[in-house]
Amino acid sequence: MCGIVGIVGKGQVNHDLYNALTVLQHRGQDAAGIVTCDGDKLNLRKSNGLVRDVFRQEHMNRLSGNMGIAHVRYPTAGTSSSAEAQPMYVNSPFGICLAHNGNLTNDEKLNEDLFRADRRHINTSSDSEVLLNVFAHELQESTGLRLEAEDVFKTVSNVHERAIGAYAVVAMIIGYGIVGFRDPNGIRPVCYGRRETDKGPEFMIASESVALDVLGFELIADIEPGEAVYIESNGKIHKQQCSRNPKHNPCIFEHVYLARPDSVIDQVSVYKARLKMGEKLADKILRHKPDHDIDVVIPIPDTSCTAALPMAHRLGVKYREGLVKNRYIGRTFIMPGQEERKKSVRRKLNTIELEFRDKVVLLVDDSIVRGTTSRQIVQMAREAGARKVYLACASPPVRHPNVYGIDMPAVAEFAANGHTEAEIAEQIGVDWLIYQDLADLEECALGVNDKISKFDTSVFDGEYVAGGIDQSYLNRIESLRNDRAKKQEAAVEMELIEIHNQS
Repeated sequence: MCGIVGIVGKGQVNHDLYNALTVLQHRGQDAAGIVTCDGDKLNLRKSNGLVRDVFRQEHMNRLSGNMGIAHVRYPTAGTSSSAEAQPMYVNSPFGICLAHNGNLTNDEKLNEDLFRADRRHINTSSDSEVLLNVFAHELQESTGLRLEAEDVFKTVSNVHERAIGAYAVVAMIIGYGIVGFRDPNGIRPVCYGRRETDKGPEFMIASESVALDVLGFELIADIEPGEAVYIESNGKIHKQQCSRNPKHNPCIFEHVYLARPDSVIDQVSVYKARLKMGEKLADKILRHKPDHDIDVVIPIPDTSCTAALPMAHRLGVKYREGLVKNRYIGRTFIMPGQEERKKSVRRKLNTIELEFRDKVVLLVDDSIVRGTTSRQIVQMAREAGARKVYLACASPPVRHPNVYGIDMPAVAEFAANGHTEAEIAEQIGVDWLIYQDLADLEECALGVNDKISKFDTSVFDGEYVAGGIDQSYLNRIESLRNDRAKKQEAAVEMELIEIHNQS
């Protein structure tokens, strides 16, 4: 899960790129970067940290140009090295910068092919650098001295033939334009829009439609699975389907947790999907507990608030925001180490005691991954005086690793790993736990876009829509994602920072 942006403008695009990244900050809080093209000159600034911390006024002043791309990173394998911040750059052919959201599942093979056959060197462990070099090699093979739109589309077609996994991409080709493309399953979202100005139309490609909305761009369409959209620096736009067998299998977890509620992904409103999740889950509660004793529904902010509202209405009980969130603390489930996550939960949330005292409380969450956060919040509810604490989860149990760009922990660290719902409830410390059924979850986002027949629901059912996933691959990513590996990675990064500061 990362955020990508590309703009072809008629004036300076640096501030629009910055503002778009702030809108997409929820998609990545690990690193941020902007690169602009001013004639044939590149201007780049990227580093670890939040958008507001990476870019100062002196950086913005140097980011001149009418065309640029940007990225916010969320680590996909536990790493937080500043060397892997994006966008990334290669100088041949033409000079290409690339920003990527997703994860390649055949990156090791591609890396070997790039070295042995394409004679290209990969300098980091990032699959985004692998994807950049695959794109660059195919573009070099497909074009002559001057780039044409047909060359871009042939390049993307060849990338689809080689790359397996999830990838939503913006790439800037110096002096020519920006191309956005999406893997043949459309797992990660990306869309594009247009804004009219006195000097002519400007175009923007972004992970979520909300970035277009905030900057005054009108949504044209989602980039279809397998499709490429090429926007020349003069504003001329081209698009073409570049996959022989595209399918609409977007990630359902975008609707559950990742995306902002005010985004529309593949024509499906995230907000409406979450409302339906609440309705479906309330109906299930009523089937299991028709004579429930729930006094109040309290969402665990923020993502579950939308689902909690219709739940309370359908259950006929009060909706209250009894948990207050400190909005300056990042998302906790990707933090390295249990102790850090535990501390972060207490810093992130605080209870309003009068909403808990002597009540049977139904907490609502969007998902349960490790259960660390849930367990802490349940304990806080009891300390605030709740008589009973129930927990409703708007998604099914997370039992399988995500291989398409969400850095979920190792399987052994999942709360649901090898446990029944009753055992998970005991582990978390609730009096009763209820999960959304997978069929109900999918139904919440189906029916709007007829092209979508199946979502990627791999974290719930272990079915990987792009294929090619075996146990050896799962073992490899598990070794990268467990808490011990993340602690070691964090320690190395801190040591490098200290050496840099001393030099």
